[in-house]
Amino acid sequence: MDVEQESGRPGRRVTRRREQPRRDPLLRTTDRLVLPRHPVLHVPDNKIALSTASVYPDNTRIAFELAAKLGYDGIEVMVWNDPVSQSLPALRELSERYAMPILAVHAPCLLITQRVWSTDPWTKLKRARAAAEKLGADTVVVHPPFRWQRQYAKEFVQGIERMAGETAVKFAVENMYPWRYKDREMLAYAPGWDVTEEAYRHFTVDLSHVATSRIDAFEMVDRMGDRLAHVHLADGSGSGKDEHLIPGRGKQPCAEVLERLARTGFEGHVVLEVNTRRSGSPAEREADLAEALAFTRLHLATGARVL
Repeated sequence: MDVEQESGRPGRRVTRRREQPRRDPLLRTTDRLVLPRHPVLHVPDNKIALSTASVYPDNTRIAFELAAKLGYDGIEVMVWNDPVSQSLPALRELSERYAMPILAVHAPCLLITQRVWSTDPWTKLKRARAAAEKLGADTVVVHPPFRWQRQYAKEFVQGIERMAGETAVKFAVENMYPWRYKDREMLAYAPGWDVTEEAYRHFTVDLSHVATSRIDAFEMVDRMGDRLAHVHLADGSGSGKDEHLIPGRGKQPCAEVLERLARTGFEGHVVLEVNTRRSGSPAEREADLAEALAFTRLHLATGARVL
């Protein structure tokens, strides 16, 4: 221990700890590893993004700020009731201020966003496509319709195909899940929650939704095949709730799915869409999002190169 000695009263010695210069850690878990080419380890170039939904009920600006601070590669904007999430100029300003590219736009198709960007679902998708094009995002995430949206559901498969043919932006339709209450199950989506039953050009796989569906994650990924364009990474325990846990805290094979994506040449984005509402404080939420990013960087790698 480095000390400085001073003489005080006769017969007494006073020691003071000498202040040491602060040093940054050699490697933070959130730093992106830039490794030389290696004959064994393969680390793909996929972007790892933070969904703005991951800071709900806080606002869109907080998501940009945390993503930049923690070292994410970009943002997926969930368009919802926050006015900033609906405003292209505001989103562009945040993207530039925090040097965080917007990689994807999640269309407003939740129950709480029924009146965002119009009540007409096709208008919502057109505006989401326009937002993606103007903000430089390459993907629009969309849910299948609710069953009570009868006309929209009837036209959805053909309509998504038509819109996908009008733009370079990918419409990645997301797998959902049956709604459950006790022992009862309700099919809330049409044509269905298992989007692999339809001929969509592109899919988003959401591992929390897989857990709620109580199906095998690898079977879902395999059925999506080369149409898998986008990943929502979150964990789940298999309960009836859509939990969106931090990866590694549930029962889903999040690590193994990431390793398979790295091994098979997946080229899309991996988006952390997690629930931090139970984080005890802003500092704990920040730690949770740092943990999620570190988990993803660690496991989005493989010991076998893509052939």
